[in-house]
Amino acid sequence: MSTLAEAPPTVAAAGGAVWRPGTDGGLEVAVAHRPRYDDWSLPKGKLDRGEHALGAAVREVREETGLEVVVGRRGIRTTYPVVEGVKRVDYWVMQAVGGAFEPNDEVDELRWLPPGEAAALCTHEHDRAVVADLLREDVPRMPTLLLVRHGHAGSRRDWDGPDDLRPLDGRGRREAARLAEVLPAFAPTAVLSARRTRCEETVAPLAERLGLPVEPLDELGEEEFAADPQAGLAAVEQLMAPRPAPGVTVVCSQGGAIPSVLMALGVRVEGVRLYPPSAKGSVWVLGGRPGGLSADYYRDLDADPDAPA
Repeated sequence: MSTLAEAPPTVAAAGGAVWRPGTDGGLEVAVAHRPRYDDWSLPKGKLDRGEHALGAAVREVREETGLEVVVGRRGIRTTYPVVEGVKRVDYWVMQAVGGAFEPNDEVDELRWLPPGEAAALCTHEHDRAVVADLLREDVPRMPTLLLVRHGHAGSRRDWDGPDDLRPLDGRGRREAARLAEVLPAFAPTAVLSARRTRCEETVAPLAERLGLPVEPLDELGEEEFAADPQAGLAAVEQLMAPRPAPGVTVVCSQGGAIPSVLMALGVRVEGVRLYPPSAKGSVWVLGGRPGGLSADYYRDLDADPDAPA
Protein backbone atom coordinates (compact mmCIF):
# COMPACT_ATOMS: atom_id res chain seq x y z
CA MET A 1 0.00 0.00 0.00
CA SER A 2 1.35 3.41 -0.95
CA THR A 3 1.70 5.98 1.80
CA LEU A 4 2.10 8.87 -0.59
CA ALA A 5 -0.96 10.93 -1.45
CA GLU A 6 -1.78 10.62 -5.12
CA ALA A 7 -2.13 13.81 -7.14
CA PRO A 8 -5.77 14.49 -8.02
CA PRO A 9 -6.68 13.84 -11.66
CA THR A 10 -6.59 16.75 -14.07
CA VAL A 11 -9.72 17.63 -15.98
CA ALA A 12 -8.50 19.40 -19.13
CA ALA A 13 -10.65 22.12 -20.65
CA ALA A 14 -10.15 25.09 -22.97
CA GLY A 15 -11.98 28.24 -23.94
CA GLY A 16 -11.83 31.73 -25.36
CA ALA A 17 -11.75 35.35 -24.27
CA VAL A 18 -13.91 36.37 -27.24
CA TRP A 19 -13.94 40.04 -28.21
CA ARG A 20 -15.16 42.35 -30.95
CA PRO A 21 -14.64 46.06 -31.65
CA GLY A 22 -17.05 48.26 -29.71
CA THR A 23 -18.98 51.20 -31.08
CA ASP A 24 -16.99 53.63 -28.92
CA GLY A 25 -13.60 52.58 -30.26
CA GLY A 26 -13.02 50.14 -27.41
CA LEU A 27 -13.96 46.50 -27.34
CA GLU A 28 -16.72 44.24 -26.08
CA VAL A 29 -16.36 40.83 -24.44
CA ALA A 30 -18.73 37.85 -24.80
CA VAL A 31 -20.05 36.47 -21.50
CA ALA A 32 -22.24 33.37 -21.43
CA HIS A 33 -24.97 32.27 -18.99
CA ARG A 34 -24.98 28.55 -18.26
CA PRO A 35 -28.36 27.36 -17.02
CA ARG A 36 -26.92 24.14 -15.61
CA TYR A 37 -24.88 26.11 -13.08
CA ASP A 38 -26.86 29.38 -13.18
CA ASP A 39 -23.62 31.30 -13.56
CA TRP A 40 -22.02 33.79 -15.97
CA SER A 41 -18.79 32.56 -17.48
CA LEU A 42 -16.52 32.72 -20.50
CA PRO A 43 -17.20 30.08 -23.17
CA LYS A 44 -15.19 26.93 -22.50
CA GLY A 45 -15.50 23.16 -22.27
CA LYS A 46 -13.70 19.89 -21.73
CA LEU A 47 -11.33 18.40 -24.28
CA ASP A 48 -12.53 15.52 -26.41
CA ARG A 49 -10.50 12.41 -27.05
CA GLY A 50 -7.36 13.14 -29.05
CA GLU A 51 -7.73 16.93 -28.99
CA HIS A 52 -5.11 19.61 -28.55
CA ALA A 53 -6.33 22.34 -26.21
CA LEU A 54 -6.32 24.94 -29.00
CA GLY A 55 -8.63 22.90 -31.20
CA ALA A 56 -10.90 22.22 -28.24
CA ALA A 57 -11.07 25.94 -27.39
CA VAL A 58 -12.25 26.84 -30.89
CA ARG A 59 -14.75 23.98 -30.99
CA GLU A 60 -16.24 24.83 -27.60
CA VAL A 61 -16.61 28.52 -28.43
CA ARG A 62 -18.42 27.68 -31.66
CA GLU A 63 -20.67 25.11 -29.99
CA GLU A 64 -21.66 27.35 -27.09
CA THR A 65 -21.94 30.70 -28.85
CA GLY A 66 -22.43 30.01 -32.56
CA LEU A 67 -19.70 32.55 -33.28
CA GLU A 68 -16.99 32.26 -35.91
CA VAL A 69 -13.68 33.36 -34.42
CA VAL A 70 -10.07 33.94 -35.36
CA VAL A 71 -7.57 32.79 -32.76
CA GLY A 72 -5.14 35.33 -31.36
CA ARG A 73 -2.40 35.10 -28.78
CA ARG A 74 -2.46 32.55 -26.00
CA GLY A 75 -4.30 33.73 -22.88
CA ILE A 76 -3.78 32.52 -19.34
CA ARG A 77 -4.33 29.13 -17.74
CA THR A 78 -6.66 28.84 -14.76
CA THR A 79 -6.91 25.96 -12.29
CA TYR A 80 -9.47 25.26 -9.61
CA PRO A 81 -10.84 22.27 -7.71
CA VAL A 82 -13.83 20.32 -9.03
CA VAL A 83 -15.49 17.11 -7.89
CA GLU A 84 -13.40 15.02 -10.31
CA GLY A 85 -10.06 16.55 -9.25
CA VAL A 86 -8.44 19.75 -10.53
CA LYS A 87 -9.83 21.53 -13.56
CA ARG A 88 -7.26 23.12 -15.87
CA VAL A 89 -8.58 25.59 -18.44
CA ASP A 90 -6.35 27.00 -21.19
CA TYR A 91 -7.64 30.21 -22.78
CA TRP A 92 -6.95 31.95 -26.06
CA VAL A 93 -7.79 35.46 -27.14
CA MET A 94 -10.28 35.19 -30.00
CA GLN A 95 -11.77 37.86 -32.25
CA ALA A 96 -15.36 37.28 -33.35
CA VAL A 97 -15.71 37.66 -37.12
CA GLY A 98 -19.16 36.19 -37.84
CA GLY A 99 -21.83 33.76 -36.78
CA ALA A 100 -24.81 34.36 -34.52
CA PHE A 101 -25.82 33.14 -31.09
CA GLU A 102 -28.80 30.89 -30.58
CA PRO A 103 -29.80 29.60 -27.13
CA ASN A 104 -28.78 25.98 -26.56
CA ASP A 105 -28.57 23.38 -23.80
CA GLU A 106 -25.25 24.72 -22.51
CA VAL A 107 -25.74 28.49 -22.92
CA ASP A 108 -29.14 30.18 -22.86
CA GLU A 109 -27.97 33.81 -23.01
CA LEU A 110 -24.93 35.62 -24.41
CA ARG A 111 -24.10 39.23 -23.62
CA TRP A 112 -21.60 41.55 -25.30
CA LEU A 113 -20.30 43.97 -22.67
CA PRO A 114 -17.45 46.46 -22.15
CA PRO A 115 -14.59 44.72 -20.32
CA GLY A 116 -15.35 46.25 -16.92
CA GLU A 117 -18.98 45.21 -17.06
CA ALA A 118 -18.05 41.78 -18.42
CA ALA A 119 -15.65 41.17 -15.53
CA ALA A 120 -18.23 42.35 -13.00
CA LEU A 121 -20.85 40.00 -14.44
CA CYS A 122 -18.56 36.93 -14.33
CA THR A 123 -19.46 34.74 -11.38
CA HIS A 124 -15.97 33.34 -10.84
CA GLU A 125 -12.77 35.16 -10.01
CA HIS A 126 -10.71 33.04 -12.43
CA ASP A 127 -12.84 34.30 -15.33
CA ARG A 128 -12.19 37.88 -14.28
CA ALA A 129 -8.46 37.15 -14.47
CA VAL A 130 -8.91 36.00 -18.09
CA VAL A 131 -10.72 39.25 -18.95
CA ALA A 132 -7.89 41.24 -17.35
CA ASP A 133 -5.34 39.38 -19.47
CA LEU A 134 -7.36 40.19 -22.61
CA LEU A 135 -6.88 43.90 -21.85
CA ARG A 136 -3.08 43.81 -21.81
CA GLU A 137 -1.66 46.67 -23.84
CA ASP A 138 2.01 45.63 -23.88
CA VAL A 139 1.45 43.00 -26.58
CA PRO A 140 -1.02 42.74 -29.48
CA ARG A 141 -4.08 40.53 -29.21
CA MET A 142 -3.87 39.16 -32.74
CA PRO A 143 -0.74 37.68 -34.37
CA THR A 144 0.37 38.25 -37.95
CA LEU A 145 2.96 35.48 -38.57
CA LEU A 146 3.15 31.74 -37.96
CA LEU A 147 6.74 30.52 -38.22
CA VAL A 148 6.73 26.75 -38.78
CA ARG A 149 9.71 24.43 -38.77
CA HIS A 150 9.41 21.61 -41.27
CA GLY A 151 8.38 18.18 -40.05
CA HIS A 152 10.56 15.12 -39.64
CA ALA A 153 12.34 14.04 -42.82
CA GLY A 154 14.46 11.07 -41.85
CA SER A 155 18.24 11.10 -41.67
CA ARG A 156 20.30 13.14 -44.11
CA ARG A 157 22.89 10.37 -44.34
CA ASP A 158 20.21 7.88 -45.42
CA TRP A 159 19.09 10.10 -48.31
CA ASP A 160 20.92 9.59 -51.61
CA GLY A 161 19.75 12.70 -53.46
CA PRO A 162 20.40 16.43 -52.97
CA ASP A 163 19.48 17.49 -49.45
CA ASP A 164 17.16 20.22 -50.74
CA LEU A 165 14.97 17.45 -52.17
CA ARG A 166 14.81 15.31 -49.01
CA PRO A 167 11.09 14.62 -48.36
CA LEU A 168 9.11 14.18 -45.18
CA ASP A 169 8.99 10.74 -43.64
CA GLY A 170 5.87 9.12 -42.18
CA ARG A 171 6.14 11.06 -38.93
CA GLY A 172 6.62 14.30 -40.83
CA ARG A 173 3.55 13.66 -42.95
CA ARG A 174 1.49 13.13 -39.81
CA GLU A 175 2.83 16.41 -38.43
CA ALA A 176 1.87 18.17 -41.66
CA ALA A 177 -1.65 16.74 -41.45
CA ARG A 178 -1.99 17.97 -37.86
CA LEU A 179 -0.90 21.46 -38.84
CA ALA A 180 -3.57 21.45 -41.54
CA GLU A 181 -6.20 20.56 -38.94
CA VAL A 182 -5.34 23.24 -36.38
CA LEU A 183 -3.71 26.25 -38.07
CA PRO A 184 -6.80 27.38 -40.06
CA ALA A 185 -8.06 28.73 -36.72
CA PHE A 186 -5.57 31.62 -37.15
CA ALA A 187 -7.13 32.55 -40.54
CA PRO A 188 -4.04 32.26 -42.78
CA THR A 189 -4.16 34.43 -45.89
CA ALA A 190 -0.88 33.22 -47.45
CA VAL A 191 1.40 30.17 -47.16
CA LEU A 192 5.12 30.63 -47.87
CA SER A 193 8.03 28.23 -47.73
CA ALA A 194 11.77 27.99 -48.11
CA ARG A 195 12.70 26.13 -51.30
CA ARG A 196 13.19 22.76 -49.63
CA THR A 197 11.00 19.80 -50.39
CA ARG A 198 10.51 18.99 -46.71
CA CYS A 199 9.43 22.58 -46.01
CA GLU A 200 7.00 22.71 -48.93
CA GLU A 201 5.53 19.32 -48.00
CA THR A 202 5.03 20.42 -44.39
CA VAL A 203 2.63 23.22 -45.35
CA ALA A 204 1.17 21.69 -48.53
CA PRO A 205 -1.81 20.03 -46.75
CA LEU A 206 -2.61 23.32 -45.01
CA ALA A 207 -2.41 25.27 -48.27
CA GLU A 208 -4.63 22.73 -50.01
CA ARG A 209 -7.22 22.95 -47.26
CA LEU A 210 -7.24 26.74 -47.51
CA GLY A 211 -7.23 26.81 -51.31
CA LEU A 212 -3.94 28.72 -51.36
CA PRO A 213 -0.68 28.13 -53.26
CA VAL A 214 2.60 27.44 -51.48
CA GLU A 215 4.69 30.44 -52.49
CA PRO A 216 8.50 30.50 -52.28
CA LEU A 217 10.34 32.62 -49.73
CA ASP A 218 13.99 32.17 -50.60
CA GLU A 219 15.28 34.46 -47.84
CA LEU A 220 14.20 32.01 -45.11
CA GLY A 221 16.10 28.98 -46.39
CA GLU A 222 18.88 27.92 -44.04
CA GLU A 223 21.81 28.64 -46.36
CA GLU A 224 20.17 31.72 -47.85
CA PHE A 225 19.55 33.18 -44.41
CA ALA A 226 23.12 32.50 -43.31
CA ALA A 227 24.41 34.26 -46.44
CA ASP A 228 22.18 37.33 -45.99
CA PRO A 229 20.44 37.46 -42.61
CA GLN A 230 19.37 41.08 -43.12
CA ALA A 231 17.32 40.12 -46.16
CA GLY A 232 15.64 37.35 -44.17
CA LEU A 233 14.88 39.64 -41.24
CA ALA A 234 13.51 42.31 -43.57
CA ALA A 235 11.14 39.74 -45.09
CA VAL A 236 9.96 38.66 -41.64
CA GLU A 237 9.43 42.23 -40.44
CA GLN A 238 7.36 42.99 -43.51
CA LEU A 239 5.17 39.94 -42.89
CA MET A 240 4.68 41.00 -39.26
CA ALA A 241 3.30 44.42 -40.16
CA PRO A 242 -0.03 45.28 -38.49
CA ARG A 243 -3.14 44.24 -40.40
CA PRO A 244 -6.51 45.97 -40.72
CA ALA A 245 -8.28 42.60 -40.29
CA PRO A 246 -7.34 39.45 -38.34
CA GLY A 247 -5.25 36.85 -40.15
CA VAL A 248 -1.71 35.58 -40.50
CA THR A 249 0.94 34.56 -43.00
CA VAL A 250 2.34 31.05 -42.56
CA VAL A 251 6.06 30.58 -43.29
CA CYS A 252 7.83 27.22 -43.20
CA SER A 253 11.56 27.36 -42.63
CA GLN A 254 14.46 25.38 -41.12
CA GLY A 255 16.18 24.93 -37.80
CA GLY A 256 19.23 26.90 -38.88
CA ALA A 257 17.18 30.04 -39.53
CA ILE A 258 14.20 30.15 -37.15
CA PRO A 259 16.06 30.53 -33.82
CA SER A 260 18.21 33.34 -35.26
CA VAL A 261 15.10 35.15 -36.51
CA LEU A 262 13.51 34.84 -33.07
CA MET A 263 16.62 36.13 -31.32
CA ALA A 264 16.72 39.13 -33.64
CA LEU A 265 13.07 39.85 -32.79
CA GLY A 266 13.88 39.79 -29.08
CA VAL A 267 12.44 36.40 -28.18
CA ARG A 268 14.14 34.96 -25.13
CA VAL A 269 13.47 31.79 -23.15
CA GLU A 270 13.88 31.14 -19.46
CA GLY A 271 16.78 29.09 -18.20
CA VAL A 272 20.25 28.56 -19.58
CA ARG A 273 19.22 27.96 -23.19
CA LEU A 274 20.65 30.62 -25.52
CA TYR A 275 18.47 30.13 -28.59
CA PRO A 276 14.69 29.77 -28.59
CA PRO A 277 13.51 26.21 -29.32
CA SER A 278 12.44 25.17 -32.79
CA ALA A 279 11.57 21.49 -32.83
CA LYS A 280 10.58 19.79 -36.07
CA GLY A 281 6.89 20.32 -36.73
CA SER A 282 6.69 23.15 -34.19
CA VAL A 283 5.05 26.55 -34.61
CA TRP A 284 5.85 30.03 -33.31
CA VAL A 285 2.85 32.39 -33.33
CA LEU A 286 4.14 35.96 -33.56
CA GLY A 287 2.67 39.42 -33.47
CA GLY A 288 3.83 42.97 -32.79
CA ARG A 289 7.30 44.43 -32.79
CA PRO A 290 10.47 44.11 -30.67
CA GLY A 291 9.66 45.55 -27.27
CA GLY A 292 5.97 44.74 -27.70
CA LEU A 293 6.09 41.24 -29.12
CA SER A 294 3.72 38.34 -28.49
CA ALA A 295 5.46 35.02 -29.12
CA ASP A 296 3.70 31.74 -28.36
CA TYR A 297 5.52 28.46 -28.91
CA TYR A 298 3.69 25.26 -29.82
CA ARG A 299 6.11 22.35 -29.48
CA ASP A 300 3.57 20.21 -31.30
CA LEU A 301 -0.15 20.08 -31.90
CA ASP A 302 -0.63 16.49 -30.76
CA ALA A 303 -3.35 15.39 -28.38
CA ASP A 304 -3.15 16.99 -24.95
CA PRO A 305 -1.74 14.45 -22.44
CA ASP A 306 -4.68 15.20 -20.14
CA ALA A 307 -7.31 14.72 -22.85
CA PRO A 308 -9.50 11.63 -22.49
CA ALA A 309 -7.67 8.50 -23.64
